[in-house]
Amino acid sequence: MWIDSHCHLNHERFGDMTPDDIVASAKAAGVEGMLNISCQITGDFPTVLATAERFDNVWCSIGTHPHDAGLKGEKEISREKLVEMASSNPKIIAIGETGLDYYYDNSPRADQEISFRKHIQACIEADLPIIIHARDADADIARIMFEEEGAGTSLKGVMHCFSSGRGLAEAALEFGFYISFSGIVTFNQAQELRDIAKDVPLDHILVETDAPFLAPVPFRGKTNEPAYVQHTGSVLAKLHNISQEKLASHSKNNFFKLFNKAKLV
Repeated sequence: MWIDSHCHLNHERFGDMTPDDIVASAKAAGVEGMLNISCQITGDFPTVLATAERFDNVWCSIGTHPHDAGLKGEKEISREKLVEMASSNPKIIAIGETGLDYYYDNSPRADQEISFRKHIQACIEADLPIIIHARDADADIARIMFEEEGAGTSLKGVMHCFSSGRGLAEAALEFGFYISFSGIVTFNQAQELRDIAKDVPLDHILVETDAPFLAPVPFRGKTNEPAYVQHTGSVLAKLHNISQEKLASHSKNNFFKLFNKAKLV
């Protein structure tokens, strides 16, 4: 019924929970598929890919998180190499997560921008969707997207774990992008985000957990997992005045339209 469009099944914050435990729990909760996200090509990617290959209906991405954009190994991976790696396996269905994070600034902003542009160019060349992380960098995210799209190419992708302002949501929708909502939309203080989510067309909505982070109400403060994606979906359904089943159907169809390399087994 549900697709978790963004999770980190191999993250150390899961503690004693193994990917087998997480996937089994998700399936019991009606989650049909999961996208396992890479943050370091020279770090977690081999394990992320191996996990995707072990399970039916688990896919993965390849990319460098903005937090890690300044790492020497990540900087040395060329656009051409990224395209080659992204095209090497049917389980790799997207590039990212990439983008800009000015909240933590764990990598220099110049390195973040160079990495972001490289990922955009690789997505265009490989014809794969991009997964964008945006935090406190709305204007630069939109600017770089428009600059890289200036040649008339067709960039496709998703704003993951959306918590930015209405301006970036509108810019993303102009691109034909999808907007993915996480457990943040269930938080009491997130009314502004709910107002934005209500206005995002149903044919451009995705649902995610970003597990093990950002557990939705009523699990806030606990380790998040893909099994909880339905709680975010329930809030989005109420905002759009439709049933959970219809919201799940819309988000599932959107997932496979965007990530068209993914096939349910």
